[in-house]
Parts: sequence; C-alpha cells; structure tokens
Amino acid sequence: MFKWLQRLDPNSSGLAKMMREFGHMIDDGQHIFDAAANAFLGGTDPEVIRSDLFKTDKRINHTEQKIRREILVHGTVYGATELPVCLKLMSIVKDAERIGDYSKNLFDLAVLTQKSHDDDFYADLVELKDRISAMLRKATSIYGSQDGDQARAFMREGDQLQDHCDEKIEALITSKSGSGEKAATALAYRYFKRVLAHSINIISSVVMPLDQLDYLDEDKRTRLGDQGSK
Repeated sequence: MFKWLQRLDPNSSGLAKMMREFGHMIDDGQHIFDAAANAFLGGTDPEVIRSDLFKTDKRINHTEQKIRREILVHGTVYGATELPVCLKLMSIVKDAERIGDYSKNLFDLAVLTQKSHDDDFYADLVELKDRISAMLRKATSIYGSQDGDQARAFMREGDQLQDHCDEKIEALITSKSGSGEKAATALAYRYFKRVLAHSINIISSVVMPLDQLDYLDEDKRTRLGDQGSK
C-alpha cells in the first residue's frame, strides 16, 4: 500500500512524516490498551493512569486529524490516480483511532467493577491481553515493511483470538450464574475482540483491495487468500 508514498516523491519529508505519524498512532494504541487492560485485571490503580490514558487518547485523535489533512493535501496535489490509496489510509487511521476508543471502554469497565472479574477466566484474560499487546507491537513493523506473508499470519492469529473471545463470551452468557463479575468479564472479552478486529483491519490493507476493507468478518477464507495488494 505505502509504495505510493515512495513513488510520488521519495524526497518529500511530508510523506515520510505521514508514515511516522501513523506508526505513532499504532504505538499509542498499544500503550493505551496495555494500561486499560492492566487496570481491569487488577495490576494497576485506574486513578494512577487516568491522566496519561486520556492524554494518549487525545494524542491519537489529534494525529488522526493531522493525517487526514495531509491526505487531502496530497490528494489535491497528485490527483485521482492516488485516490484509492488515499481512501485506504483514511480508513485505517480510523481503525487506529478506534483501538483507543475500545481501550477507553475497557478502562471505564475497570473503574466501574473495581477489580471485579470472574476468577475462572482471569488467567485466560491475562494471556489474551499479552498476545494482543504483542500483536499490536507487530502491527507497527508489518505496516512499515508491507510484508504480505507476515500480514496474512497476523490476520490468521487475530482470527483465532477473535473466535476464542466469542467462545468465552458465549460461555459466560449461557452460564447459570448471572453475577456482575461474569457480565464484566464478557464485556472485557468483547472489547478485546474489537481491538483485535481494528488491528486486523489495519494490517489487512497490506494484502486486501480497498473495497474489501471493513468487511473482513464476512468471509475469512477469502480474506486470508492470496489476493495481492491493490
């Protein structure tokens, strides 16, 4: 996808800046996810991280706005031939912003529940959090390298973890016990799944055409096929 930046003008500091800024959005998304998840799982006092968490979220939003302005400028300068990639970038910066939003939801859940989650699922949530955090770290590297094989591997792992979240949510909802702890735990799995979904959308831009972005849940077999990047 980002070969267009190099093709347009390899000497343009503005284009390189746009790429760096998007990478910073992903890094900030990982930071805010880690902080919120740790607060929910009981490793961090929510009030200790509140200021940093919301400051990071504002930075993500501000960066999204900056990149959108820069995309409009480049679209104006380089014309309709670059419209598809401009639209792609517009789409995935929104995914990066949504990672921050769902992490804030997780933080709000931590505040409301006061470390109240279902103990039967605690170890699984900790392991899941660690895997999602590691995937968000990988996302920056894959986005930078535009490696199709790594992108497909990322998407496969993300699919597996989303299915795992669905299984746990179903188990919690169908449980005979209707405790608040189970409700909070089910919501946590849901927020974890949405962070995964948006990170997959970002990485899918490496191998998927523009028209199939944001429709990845409809046919996993198609999305993981070797279609090439358009």
